[in-house]
Amino acid sequence: QFYQREVFPWLQQLEAATDAIEAELLAVLADDEDKFERYLQPDQNLPNDAGKLERHAGWKAWFLWKNGKPVAENVARCPRTMEALAGLPLTTIPNYAPNILFSMLRPGQRIEPHTGFLNCRLIGHLSLLTPPGCSFRVGNETRYWERGKAWVFNDTIEHEAFNPTDQTRVILLFEIWRPELSADERRLVSALLEASNSFDGQPTL
Repeated sequence: QFYQREVFPWLQQLEAATDAIEAELLAVLADDEDKFERYLQPDQNLPNDAGKLERHAGWKAWFLWKNGKPVAENVARCPRTMEALAGLPLTTIPNYAPNILFSMLRPGQRIEPHTGFLNCRLIGHLSLLTPPGCSFRVGNETRYWERGKAWVFNDTIEHEAFNPTDQTRVILLFEIWRPELSADERRLVSALLEASNSFDGQPTL
């Protein structure tokens, strides 16, 4: 569900950059909040439980990397954020990962229970604009975001998020390799999925 912090010694370094990352986020919100897009776009290849999430207008994203490619304009606006992520074992799968984004959940909104579908990677969250009371459940464990604190979880286990407050919640979300995979295994997984995804030009994950 949630991994132990000791597995990821770089978490403390990432958390130390919270002020710089939040400053870049606030600048984006001030100038381009309307450019946050729905986190999921309609895709017939997604699992069935994604359909209702695609229509979730309260869950939005501002991508720094999307489907394995940098969003150049956004990366240029957030150099401190990218610097803070530079030493992380980010998942690298051509045309799929990493995805790095500011994830927004509007006031009074819930992200319904769902599961990811790629068990070679894990998801990391760094808490930024997180009003007290915003919670996140993975499996049978619920945690509350605290500004400047990060965690890593397995998104193939059912999870959901709540923002019961009257303020917007925003976190930094990123994808990393599972630590159980060796460097050779990561290369093999990446090559396999790249070949699979290129078969018909569409992700098959």
